[in-house]
Amino acid sequence: MKQKKEFLFYVFVFLMTLCFDQWSKYMVDHKIMLHQSIPVIPGFFSLTYARNTGAAWSMLEGKMMFFYGITLIAVVALGYYFKQSQSHEKLTRLGIVLIFSGTIGNFIDRLCFQYVRDFLDFVIFGYDFPIFNIADSLICIGVFLMIVELMNEEHQWWKLSKSS
Repeated sequence: MKQKKEFLFYVFVFLMTLCFDQWSKYMVDHKIMLHQSIPVIPGFFSLTYARNTGAAWSMLEGKMMFFYGITLIAVVALGYYFKQSQSHEKLTRLGIVLIFSGTIGNFIDRLCFQYVRDFLDFVIFGYDFPIFNIADSLICIGVFLMIVELMNEEHQWWKLSKSS
């Protein structure tokens, strides 16, 4: 029963984050004109609507079949990794779910529009960071959570080895 409850929690997180990603992209698509930029925190953060046919920094622009293939591989790998993870690895599992959600969010855009809708635009210490979206953020947060758990496990092993 506990495993089913935990699994339903992760399904809920997946659905909520995917819906938030798609809703945010829908709102930007319908409220902001393409290439329009609306300053939220002047000089630091703007909502700027862009369409990306590639990956980060527009790498591999227009290579949709490549992205479909990579997404399929990622979905299978994430599913396998989630299944292999232990229930006590909560940050890892949550990270996998967030990565999965972000991956599917951008996949939906690529499938429906042949581009990804981006809109989060930051200038950090004078560097105009590439425009991104909620799905990209979910992927980064998911990776971060997995790294935190891995580092914590390594630290626990290190402490254990020092005490013996």
